[in-house]
Amino acid sequence: MGGTGELSGPDFTQGIALADVPPGGMLLGQAGGEAVLLVRPGDGDEVFAIGATCTHYSGPLAEGLLVGTHVRCPWHHACFDVRTGEAVAAPALSPVACFAVERRGPLLVVKEKRSDAAPRTRPAQAPESVVIVGAGAAGNAAAEMLRREGYDGPVTLIGADPVRPVDRPNLSKDYLAGTAPEEWVYLRGQEFYAEQKLELRLGVRAVALDPAGRRVALSDGSSVSYGALLLATGADPVKLPLPGADLSPVFTLRTLADSRAIIAAAVAGGAKRAVVVGASFIGLEAAASLRTRGLEVHVVGPEPRPLERVLGPELGDFVRGLHEEHGVVFHLGHKPAAFEKEGVVLDDGSRLPADLVVVGVGVRPALELAEKAGLRVDRGVVVDAYLETSVPGIYAAGDLARYPDPVSGDAVRIEHWVVAERQGQAAARNMLGMRAPFRAVPFFWSQHYDVPINYVGHAESWDRIDVAGSVAGKDALVAYRRQGKILAVATVYRDQASLQAEVCLERADQAGLQALLV
Repeated sequence: MGGTGELSGPDFTQGIALADVPPGGMLLGQAGGEAVLLVRPGDGDEVFAIGATCTHYSGPLAEGLLVGTHVRCPWHHACFDVRTGEAVAAPALSPVACFAVERRGPLLVVKEKRSDAAPRTRPAQAPESVVIVGAGAAGNAAAEMLRREGYDGPVTLIGADPVRPVDRPNLSKDYLAGTAPEEWVYLRGQEFYAEQKLELRLGVRAVALDPAGRRVALSDGSSVSYGALLLATGADPVKLPLPGADLSPVFTLRTLADSRAIIAAAVAGGAKRAVVVGASFIGLEAAASLRTRGLEVHVVGPEPRPLERVLGPELGDFVRGLHEEHGVVFHLGHKPAAFEKEGVVLDDGSRLPADLVVVGVGVRPALELAEKAGLRVDRGVVVDAYLETSVPGIYAAGDLARYPDPVSGDAVRIEHWVVAERQGQAAARNMLGMRAPFRAVPFFWSQHYDVPINYVGHAESWDRIDVAGSVAGKDALVAYRRQGKILAVATVYRDQASLQAEVCLERADQAGLQALLV
């Protein structure tokens, strides 16, 4: 969660000189009791005024990065068009406000909010209907983008969970920690879907797909036809086939119901001790959240240090130290052998007492529907650069999609929330004939107590890691190389550098990436 804080900077309604707005830059101020950002994309006289607060988690856009006519949020890399306020890249889904700017002699004066957005015209290529299987990050983002691009045909969003789409990253972070209310977890209010004429079919699964007949069979016995189809079924948490795994205090964490159940065990159930199995991002975020709630927390993992496979040894040690500073006890180099009502038995025979257990040992893509329908599958649903599967008219996005990564040249399947949302948006546009290849640089963030780690790019393997700054001092940039090429960058409290790295990766600018290490 974020906040707008107190207003600062000049009052733009009183006027400000053009020269005070740097060419190719931004100036923070206020107008009508709101934080406003004046943006001057070039060295000319054209200046735009937009709301200065990101619509995702209220990040400060003035601390972000201006790239052409787009401003990027420093916290989670949402992107807005300064000409229209439109949220052009997730995780933000809603636009920022736009204000009229008037020239009065040598001054620029910010006036009232603009409401002159031109209505979208119906796309030239519009399928008869769109069905989206999966109501998570990719599915919700795709449904919204179809409407934003002017598509007015039927859109059906099928979700296995009985609740409307939620902000899944929050389920292991603020909501689980008790610092965010449940109403903040939903991506949209119920009325949004009604206003946008998006049909939600919740609490039902797609059980069969007929590509020839363009029809999807559902678990309630009904079926729905489609003109275009998006598979966004995501992934399912891995469950350990161990004795006692079906005991009531053993939880996975993927859905709102999962998070609710853990909270109920921790609060209403009066739990005092928790064991987290898996030193993954989800596992460690859950550990931090449970520590915030005052529980004693032990983490079990087979690796010698947490997160080393993704972040490398130095950041892995840093994350471990951060958790240990907050009282988490690690049992690394061990696996659980069994679950008991009183706790967890480890592979060396030792026992860890626990009132609740959270298992976070990874996920598996939900591929059964695609496999049975004859779509090409290879460790994920294989898609092309436009996110279309081996069957024309069927697209895939999110955790189950294996797509060509333009940075590394590899075929990758990436389990990041922002990637899933951006893929959903791209798939929606391509369903409407825009034929724009998906080229977004992967991004994710992980929060551990008050320390965020941002990661851009994707390095499934590396042969060298370079560190600029001090990881221990919580001011660092970490670059992951393979054969001399920087494939990914992680940062701790270097938000501007993270944004700059994202731009460099988009532009294949290795010199620019190298400069960030100086």
